[in-house]
Amino acid sequence: MKKITANHQFKKKYGQNFLIDENILTKIVNKANIREETLVLEVGVGSANLTKKIANVAKYVIGYEIDETLKPLVSESLESHENVKVIYDDFLKRDLIKDVKEFDYNHLFVVANLPYYITTPIISKLIEDNLDIDKMVIMVQKEVGNRINAKPNTKDYSSLTIFIHYYFDVEKLFDVSRNVFIPKPNVDSIIIQLKKRDKKEHLKDEKLFFKLIRDAFKYKRKNLRNNLKDYDLEKINTVLSRYGLDLTVRAEQLTMEQFITIANAL
Repeated sequence: MKKITANHQFKKKYGQNFLIDENILTKIVNKANIREETLVLEVGVGSANLTKKIANVAKYVIGYEIDETLKPLVSESLESHENVKVIYDDFLKRDLIKDVKEFDYNHLFVVANLPYYITTPIISKLIEDNLDIDKMVIMVQKEVGNRINAKPNTKDYSSLTIFIHYYFDVEKLFDVSRNVFIPKPNVDSIIIQLKKRDKKEHLKDEKLFFKLIRDAFKYKRKNLRNNLKDYDLEKINTVLSRYGLDLTVRAEQLTMEQFITIANAL
């Protein structure tokens, strides 16, 4: 690890913070419970400390790394692991379906310490590219993790919460201190698990649903009457009345299921 700090110029624009605690690296992989015949995607290979441990149990690993100056370090670190392919590119621009096509696997996992500055775009891409991911075990900034795992009627509950819960069952696994990274970030982290839901709720129009929740949460201090004024408020109020509610409620007071009922009524 001294070699990393001596030879690598950390790039703030990529949010580079390398996890160096062996116990936590091992714990992440153990919690992921990677089964045989699994292809694992890792976004943000960094020093490849986590990549190596994943490669020891996965059938294949595809790692994505935007910083090409890490190539010598990563190549040396992974020289004995022939089941790893590292792609040096901007993950958000990749055709993920094409990337996984060449691999033969039965399960698809994501295990990663996600770059904090683009956490939400990465998760959104993993979902929207229709990869049929079985499970994600990801490290995120604690604040983001709390938003993802939030409950209705709490300050962290948001459109992101509902977007992710529509696809996955969410579980907090454990906290990670900022003191186990080089360089030390300004925030603590959290490991969360997103496990594919056995059965998604029925939605007539997913695009409408996701637009509805984004609009509903657009101004958190405003109620639905104000935030959803461009929608059919009469239909929305009819649905709300079934739950003993009306248009004066705020978005954070509604469950995902209630939003789904509203979307299906529009």
